[in-house]
Amino acid sequence: MVLMNFVTKTVVVCVVAVAGWIVMKPPYPEPPTPLDPEEWWGHEDLRSSQNHDIRPFKINFTSEMIKDLKSRLSNHRKPAPGLEGAAFTYGFNSGRLSWWTRYWSEQYPFLEREQFLNSLPQYVTNIQGLDIHFIRVKPKAPKGFTVVPLLILHGWPGSVREFYEAIPLLTKPSDEHEFVFEVIAPSLPGFGFSQASNRPGLGPYQMSMIFKNLMKRLGHEKFYIQGGDWGAVIASAMAIYYQENILGYHSNFLFVLNGYSMVRTLIGAVLPSLVVEPHLASRMYPLSSHLSFLMEESGYFHLQATKPDTIGVALSDSPAGLLAYILEKASSGTMTSNKLLDDGGLSLTYTSEQLVDNLMMYWISNSTTTASRIYAEFFQIDNILMVLDKTTTEVPTWGLQAKNEIIYQPETVLRVKYKNLLGVTTLEDGGHFVALEKPEEFARDVSRAVTAFRRFHRSRHVV
Repeated sequence: MVLMNFVTKTVVVCVVAVAGWIVMKPPYPEPPTPLDPEEWWGHEDLRSSQNHDIRPFKINFTSEMIKDLKSRLSNHRKPAPGLEGAAFTYGFNSGRLSWWTRYWSEQYPFLEREQFLNSLPQYVTNIQGLDIHFIRVKPKAPKGFTVVPLLILHGWPGSVREFYEAIPLLTKPSDEHEFVFEVIAPSLPGFGFSQASNRPGLGPYQMSMIFKNLMKRLGHEKFYIQGGDWGAVIASAMAIYYQENILGYHSNFLFVLNGYSMVRTLIGAVLPSLVVEPHLASRMYPLSSHLSFLMEESGYFHLQATKPDTIGVALSDSPAGLLAYILEKASSGTMTSNKLLDDGGLSLTYTSEQLVDNLMMYWISNSTTTASRIYAEFFQIDNILMVLDKTTTEVPTWGLQAKNEIIYQPETVLRVKYKNLLGVTTLEDGGHFVALEKPEEFARDVSRAVTAFRRFHRSRHVV
C-alpha cells in the first residue's frame, strides 16, 4: 500500500510537471507594454493649466462633519441579531456593532486624533491630472549617515494610517546602519485624500507610473520601494517597468501568480517537500484548506471587482456599515482564527483609536467607492496580474512573510520572477497588516533589506 501510494504520487507529479512545462512555461525577461508617462486622469479642461507645485496639506475634522457622523452613528438601524455562538464566522458580529458605534460617536477623541494624523508632514501635488496626497518625512541625519529615499505603498482596506508607528522608526538614525530613510507614503489614487480618476482605466499598473512621476517630482530618480496588499502589486510593477530607477524592492506581500508558479504549487500539494521546507509547509498545505480560506474570505473581492459603485453607495452612506465591512477584514486579515472570537480578536492586536483612525481616512474623504474601484480596474483584460507576472525583474528584492499572511510562497517559487531575491524573513506571528501590527519588526526588516540592497549594488560597482 505504501509503495502504491508513492507510485501514484510520483505519476501525478510527473504528469502535472510535464503538462505545466508544456502549457505554462516559466516567465521570460520580455519587457511589458510601456506605460504612457503623460497619460491624463483628471478633467480634460484642466490639462493646460496643471499646477506642478508641492503644497502643504492638513487633515481637517470639521465640526459639520463630526456632527453629521455622530448623528448617523447614533441613529443607525439596529442590525438583525447574530446567530448564537457564530462570533465572526458569518461576518461582523452584529452583537458587537453597538459597542463600536458608541465608541466612534461618544468616545473617539476627534480633535486629539486630528492632531495625531497631522503630526506627520503632508502634501499634495498634481501628477497626470490628479492631486496626489502624500506624507513626506525627512530625517535629521547625523554626520556619516546617508539619507536614502523610500516609497512605501498601502493597500485596501488600509491607508497611510498603517505607517504612522513605523515611519518614526524608519526616519530615526540607528547604530546598526549607515543610512536613514526619507519616507514618502502616498495615498493611492482614489484613496483617502488622493484624487480619483475622472475616467476608467486607472489600475495598479498605471498607478506605478504616477508614483514614479511623484518621486521624480520630489527629486528622486533612484529610490527604494516597499509595498503590501495593492501596494505590493504596484511596487512589483514598478520593479518591472522601472528597473533602472528602483534600487530595491521590499514587500510584506511578495508573491508570483503565473502558470509556472501554479504548477509548482500543485506539485507541492502531492509532495510538499519538492516545493517548500518541511517547517513551513503548513503555510501552504494542505492546499484544500488554504483554498477554502481564500474562497470564504474573498466575497468582497468579487463584489468590488465587478460592482464597486453599488457597494460604495451603502458604505459611503452608513458609517456603521463601513465600520462592519472594514473591521471584519481587519479581523480575518490579522489572523484566520479571529473569526471564532466574539470581538473578532481586534483588541488583541490594535487599539480602538488605530482602527477608527483608518475608518476616518475613508469617511471624511468620501473615498470608499473610488478606493474600491481599484479591484474593477485591475481585472480589465490588460491589467490582470498574470500578464505582468510572466516578466522577470533584476531589481534586488526582499520578502517579509508574516505567519498569518493570506498567501505564502517559498523562495523557490518567488525566484521564478524575482531573479535577485536576496532574502526572505519569516515571522512566527503577524498578519496582513504587519506595518501596523508590528512596526518595530517591519521597520527593522526594511532596514535589513536595504542594507542587503546597498551591498548588492556595491558588489556590482553601482552607486
